[in-house]
Amino acid sequence: MMWDTGMGAGMGWMWLFWILLIVGTVVLVVVLVKAFTGGSTDGSRQGGSAPATGALPRRSRQILEERYAGGEISTEEYNERLRTLEDGDR
Repeated sequence: MMWDTGMGAGMGWMWLFWILLIVGTVVLVVVLVKAFTGGSTDGSRQGGSAPATGALPRRSRQILEERYAGGEISTEEYNERLRTLEDGDR
């Protein structure tokens, strides 16, 4: 006499379980990556605001002054770069 435990009928649906498991894992990984990288792939944040227009030239000039004060660049190089920054502001 053969004992049928009913396992044969359930094994046919096992492929569906594995497909759903793989798809769920991929979706989870994508969601986690987006959460930890800010949710943007083009490098711009949607919720953030851009710095004020004058903020970048001021910071650039400050860095230039720090490098000149630290002796990293010569007077000629400082003046040349300062002119370049001032021309870019116009």
